[in-house]
Amino acid sequence: VQLQAYGGGLVQAGGSLRLSCAASGFHLSGSDMGWFRQGPGKEREFVAAISWSGGTTNYADSVEGRFTISRDNAKNELYLQMSSLTPEDTAVYYCARDSQLRLVVTAEGGDVEVWGQGTQVTVSS
Repeated sequence: VQLQAYGGGLVQAGGSLRLSCAASGFHLSGSDMGWFRQGPGKEREFVAAISWSGGTTNYADSVEGRFTISRDNAKNELYLQMSSLTPEDTAVYYCARDSQLRLVVTAEGGDVEVWGQGTQVTVSS
């Protein structure tokens, strides 16, 4: 069971990036999925989550309206479209799995069963 996030990079403020997360060893379709991030000197924080069906999403206030989480269960992938990026969005971004279907409601890292390897996003001013 493994998650691999990719798509990070360096972008100027106001720009956009699309992160992807590929799952292996299990099917995404049975799990709530989410994105968390950890900025320099900060604790890991919730960014967004999506229910197993894709019908429900939840966003941190700091990214609401700028980020969009989505999933393609057929491709076994999770995505995070980020726009209007600011330097405060600089962080390592992690994808996460919760097969108990709590994450989209709780937005809690404690409900994550599997963490992916992170991908670095750096936003320059």
